[in-house]
Amino acid sequence: MKTKVDTKLYYSISEAAALTQVKPHVLRYWETQFKMLRPRKNKAGTRMYRRRDLKLILMIKELLYDQGFTISGAKKKLLDERDQIRDQLELTFDDVDRGVMLLEVK
Repeated sequence: MKTKVDTKLYYSISEAAALTQVKPHVLRYWETQFKMLRPRKNKAGTRMYRRRDLKLILMIKELLYDQGFTISGAKKKLLDERDQIRDQLELTFDDVDRGVMLLEVK
C-alpha cells in the first residue's frame, strides 16, 4: 500500500493548526513569546510555516501541555537545547595551520 508523501514546502496557519492540533490564535501568541518561532510571511502578510516551524510548534506544545512548563521555562529549555546542539556541531580549526591545510587540500 502506498502512502502519500507530503511535498509541500509551506503551510498556511490553518494547515499548521490542523497538523499540530493547536488553535491559530495560540500559534500567533506563541510567535510573540518564542522568538525562534518566526514563520515567513508572503506579500499579503499571510504566515507560511515550514516543516521546521511545525517541529518547533510540536516541541513547544509538548513542553507546555504535556510536561507542564511555564512559557518562560519552555523558552529557557529550548534555548539551552539549541545551544547544546550548536556546541556539538561547531568545528574549529584554531589549532591547525591554515597554510598547511590548504596545501594538503590542493
